[in-house]
Amino acid sequence: MNSIIITGASRGIGRAAALLLSKEYDYLAIAGRNSALLEDTAELVRANGAICHTFCGDVSDYAFSEAMTSSVLSEAGHIDALINNAGISMVGLFTDMTPDQWHKILDVNLTSMYNTCHNAVPAMVQRKSGRIINISSVWGLTGASCEVAYSATKSAINGFTKALAKELAPSHIAVNAIAFGAVDTDMNSHLNAEDKSMLEDDIPYGKMATPEEAAICIKNILSMPEYMTGDVIKFDGGWV
Repeated sequence: MNSIIITGASRGIGRAAALLLSKEYDYLAIAGRNSALLEDTAELVRANGAICHTFCGDVSDYAFSEAMTSSVLSEAGHIDALINNAGISMVGLFTDMTPDQWHKILDVNLTSMYNTCHNAVPAMVQRKSGRIINISSVWGLTGASCEVAYSATKSAINGFTKALAKELAPSHIAVNAIAFGAVDTDMNSHLNAEDKSMLEDDIPYGKMATPEEAAICIKNILSMPEYMTGDVIKFDGGWV
């Protein structure tokens, strides 16, 4: 039985990835904060014939992540892949950001990735096999005005990915990141029709990516030879 953990799977890219990968993996563990949306995703995954267990909670909480990983190892026996997709964004002036907001975005976007990797990697090393994909952003490559904290976390994810890939390559564990551009998810729901149109005019491809397109990108990277590791793959329609 091949198994995969996907965080932030109640909506957007995580949900689309879970639905697509349920055709590739026998056992899915999906994590998120919205229990109703998470269970809805799980029902669709199960309809594809895969086993799916939901873990509703905060992956930036180490104990929660540890319990989730332990449950997967107990039931599936091993972890073949980990998709670190949980993330939030805060738009506004850096000078208006409170310390609590700063720590919140660091916890959700970055600490959660430490938690899941720290708990899943030992089992992968023991088997000398595994795939990790960390969901990043083009703002981690270029930075974005009014998204300083978000950009900082995504830049950190890129560095984390490259460093961990070097550590784990001898154990045949591939670690990569995807720097997504504008994807039409709830994270961009704050955009009105005019703002969305202006944004899409700036993208050479002419539109935002769909969550389903993002999921295909994730699936294809998972299927690459393990020799592909330590990369930050840009998926943005030629935007930056």
